[in-house]
Amino acid sequence: MLSYPATIPLSSRTLNHLAERIRDHRKQRRSRWRRLEPGRQALLALAHLRNGDTYTRLAAGFQIGVATAWRYVQEAIALLATAADDLATAMGRIRRLACAILDGTLVPIDRVADQKQYYSGKHKHHGVNVQVIADAAGRLVWASPALPGSVHDLTAARTHGIIETLSGADVITFADKGYQGAPTPTAVAVLILPSG
Repeated sequence: MLSYPATIPLSSRTLNHLAERIRDHRKQRRSRWRRLEPGRQALLALAHLRNGDTYTRLAAGFQIGVATAWRYVQEAIALLATAADDLATAMGRIRRLACAILDGTLVPIDRVADQKQYYSGKHKHHGVNVQVIADAAGRLVWASPALPGSVHDLTAARTHGIIETLSGADVITFADKGYQGAPTPTAVAVLILPSG
């Protein structure tokens, strides 16, 4: 089998942050031995999340089993998810913004057993719908839990309570035409931008 060097367009700060979370988690669980040290596990997880490397390729590159690669990635994802703010907590930062940008994105996934609900007719592939709130510079402020890819952006925003929360926060919000029909009280101006 051949191997090759690859890069991940992330900072070492990101790697160190995840490695520290993994290290703390192992201490809490009193885990005595693991195949990879926390820094290598963090690198493995980031390679999967950022570059989309398959578990088979990761297992070969890190000289571990495919099941171990899967387990290490899932553990890292769970640790990152526990660190994420919920919408109510994120609203503290959002209220301080001059304006917010609301948009939905389809994150591609492999096919799953119940394929129909995850298939996006608009994008013509399987995925999950994630709603994102960003600041005026496009920096991520909050991301929603994933819904099946067939869910429309406006429905997803209503499901997560995003429209009502932004309306109550008196934040000017920019959104594309996927959100037409959303209630726009006088406190919030939802401006419809052309979708790209």
